[in-house]
Amino acid sequence: MKTPTSNRTIRLFFVATLLSLTGCFSLSRQAPPQHHYVLGVGDPAERAALPPDRALEDSSGHVIGLRPLRLADYLATPFIVVRRGAHEVAFSEYHRWGEDLGRAINRTVAGRLAARTAPHRIEVAPWPAGTSPDQVIQLHILRFEGATREDAASGEAEAHLLATWEILRPLDGAVLARGTTEVREEGWSVGDFDGLVRLLDAALETLVGDLAVNLDRALAP
Repeated sequence: MKTPTSNRTIRLFFVATLLSLTGCFSLSRQAPPQHHYVLGVGDPAERAALPPDRALEDSSGHVIGLRPLRLADYLATPFIVVRRGAHEVAFSEYHRWGEDLGRAINRTVAGRLAARTAPHRIEVAPWPAGTSPDQVIQLHILRFEGATREDAASGEAEAHLLATWEILRPLDGAVLARGTTEVREEGWSVGDFDGLVRLLDAALETLVGDLAVNLDRALAP
């Protein structure tokens, strides 16, 4: 049987729970809105990666497979990363990638590479059943972020891409070409995340250019 004391305890607990929930909702309403960003969607080069009509495809080209991208551990997060100085990194809670970053970079690279290397066909892993790539590309992204000086008040900031890559022969794993691509795109205003994403997107063009040149050499008779 409940006593008056136990009834009061239950009522006090119930009121305290409501107050705590009210506080949570209040904090939620005051939090800034989240913003989500994607790479390259909609630009003409990327449309080249859309599945073509196989009946119309030029069969004279090679099939290039793009392996799952290797991403530095600290970049494997939905938060857009900003590096301050040499060692400090900040994760932007309210500015996030709208999709898995590794898959987004691979998708964008595949589309732009397809536009540059026609009639070759670019397939992103897992490639369709029955597809046997003539060469495969392995990307490793080491930097893909905004970068500021330790004195952020100086206003000097940039977008920084650092990637290593290999072009491999799939049958025996032989390395046909390898290299490093580093791009520092200046002109980023700290806090302008839309601008940062545009600069990182532009930096991928340089990476695609390096891959295209070396694919031509690797595929040469």
